[in-house]
Amino acid sequence: MKENIHIEQLLTRNSELTELKVEIERAAKAIIHSYENGGKLLACGNGGSSSDSDHIVGELMKSFEIKRPLKQELKTKLMEQGGERGEYLAENLQQGLPAISLTAHTALTTAVANDIHAEVIFAQQVTGYGNAGDILIGMSTSGNSQNVIDAILVAKAKGLVTIGFTGKAGGKLKDICDILINVPERRTAYVQELHLPVYHTLCLMIETHFFGTE
Repeated sequence: MKENIHIEQLLTRNSELTELKVEIERAAKAIIHSYENGGKLLACGNGGSSSDSDHIVGELMKSFEIKRPLKQELKTKLMEQGGERGEYLAENLQQGLPAISLTAHTALTTAVANDIHAEVIFAQQVTGYGNAGDILIGMSTSGNSQNVIDAILVAKAKGLVTIGFTGKAGGKLKDICDILINVPERRTAYVQELHLPVYHTLCLMIETHFFGTE
């Protein structure tokens, strides 16, 4: 596949991730398959991993490295209905790949924490957002974050494909995720430093698949 150049570049820069090549490829294929079938991606994590969840969404919902012009049908409708402003939108908006960071909804998350329990914040969101065939990325450097584990459990019950980002040990996520990307570090900061090039590579692979040229 044309998108495989990105994983080769990743492993050239970060040879310690070589043992994860198959799992990274599986993750990319799963996300691509979901998008091809009308699915979406959900992402969650705590602390720095919360920021990583937001970061992933930012790379998917607009152009990352490849231009993503809107589909002609939408451009035509915008120009017909919006006049001069519609023409501006048609020429400047970018095609997005649907993705939601579960960490970004302050009113909802604080309501769940107050009314139910903080541990089920992400699980509640997956209950509302998740559909069979969607993707859930759960990020936990230890693999033991209860709110991420609960989200994964709900996702599996609803038929989502689950991808865990963890450190070397994998924690409890190791036994429940469909795909586990357990980077070979144990210290939180070092784990997160390796998560970033992996999810950047996934986003590049996905973008290349849908918007790259042969």
